Amino acid sequence: MIRASSFDHRRSTARREVSRLYIVLAILLSIPAHATITIPRILGHDMVLQCDKPVPIWGTAAPGEAVTVQFAGQKFSTKADAAGKWQVVLKPLKASAAPAELVISGSNTIRLRNILVGEVWVCSGQSNMEYTMRKNSKVTRPDLPGPNPVDELNVAHNPAIRIFLVNRKTLPKPDTLHHDWAVAQDSALRSFSAAAYFFAKELNKRLNVPVGMVATSVPGSRIEPWISEAAFAQDPAFAGKKVDGDPGKFWEPMVKPLAPLAARGFLWYQGESNCFLAETTTYTQKMRTLINSWRAAWGDPKMPFYYVSLAPFKYSDTHDKVVLTRETLPLFREAQAAVLQVPHTGMIETTDLANTEGGIHPGFKWEIGRRLALLALANTYKTPGVVAEGPVFRSLKVKGAVATVSFASAAPLISKDGQALTDFTIAGTDGVFVPAQARILGTQVLVSALGVPHPTAVRFGWDEVAQPNLFSEAGLPARPFRTDHTGRLTP
Repeated sequence: MIRASSFDHRRSTARREVSRLYIVLAILLSIPAHATITIPRILGHDMVLQCDKPVPIWGTAAPGEAVTVQFAGQKFSTKADAAGKWQVVLKPLKASAAPAELVISGSNTIRLRNILVGEVWVCSGQSNMEYTMRKNSKVTRPDLPGPNPVDELNVAHNPAIRIFLVNRKTLPKPDTLHHDWAVAQDSALRSFSAAAYFFAKELNKRLNVPVGMVATSVPGSRIEPWISEAAFAQDPAFAGKKVDGDPGKFWEPMVKPLAPLAARGFLWYQGESNCFLAETTTYTQKMRTLINSWRAAWGDPKMPFYYVSLAPFKYSDTHDKVVLTRETLPLFREAQAAVLQVPHTGMIETTDLANTEGGIHPGFKWEIGRRLALLALANTYKTPGVVAEGPVFRSLKVKGAVATVSFASAAPLISKDGQALTDFTIAGTDGVFVPAQARILGTQVLVSALGVPHPTAVRFGWDEVAQPNLFSEAGLPARPFRTDHTGRLTP
């Protein structure tokens, strides 16, 4: 017969064992999931590391764990902090198309294969930036001389161009396979941004170095989701005010995890969704906030930021809560152009690239990419002889019935089709704009109209469907403008 005291003793012992098991389990559960070394998705096989700039390599590990990074003869060691985060910074590297291995070691070893060193750009925006090579291959190309860029999918095979397509759901999560980078070909290229690819192709051809492109875009997105809530709160223009449009919605999962990836600059193709809201100066300020906050996240206040002025489209045909007119698009473009007062920015014109079917998505992404590349080549890489901008309004002088418009750079001026210049209007003292005659005289355009004896203002391309024929000899279209507006954004 078992005595009660013996039974109680054994029950007490069992309870202590169970308690110890709970304690052990709790300790095991408290060990961070990143006890082994992990790296973000943006670091992977086949990637391009930015040349001629310090290159951060970062990730997570067990708190206090020693981590060593080796690449191209460099070797650096560090320890993970109390939160398990670690980072080393490689010294600036020379561009190289020779595949190399990057090794990260500690309690485990990660070997990233086939790494190149060259130029890296991050591109973002809405559907026109997302617009894929698959869609581009179906575009009806105008009857122009030269190779057909529409067929690029069938011939693309350049191992020096690498691409990374951001997936909103997976980017914030580590990937033990490290396979999100790819050579720009086959299925990976079919799903990639056409504008970004053709930018990379032009850069690779002109600079003869590897190019890596990171594409992070969402069709239909406004600008606000690409800006963090903190950036809005810290900007005097928005502090204390409610900002619509889901601030931070795409910044958090689609941009923030990319930093501090070493990159040369940013490309931006967005605005249609904000144009539908008839925004003007508020969009200028939002772009300024975005640029400053992205540069801050990358720790480089001079990081180049190049973007696309919107192409012709009939916004006024839209019937929604916001009433749009034929001036809505020109006014929005003016707001885009005002962002150029922010240092180290550039904008391409697309007035000649309207969709032939009338849609909001110009299919000529090979030319979008090429023009963005011209900005980078001229302004960032200081490539001699590159003309990156078409005619840009500089000044207006009036003498008698003739208004003389002067342009900055881009000389000489031409009529693209050899016909009389189009899309100039002129106003007299009554402020009523009427169609005008315009002719080129060197770097100037002389504008006049019957019935306007004393001109006071000139407008050019000031209509949503205008496709003016005033170009530079380099084949770039003139920027739309109006001389009856002097609003400026303080830098």
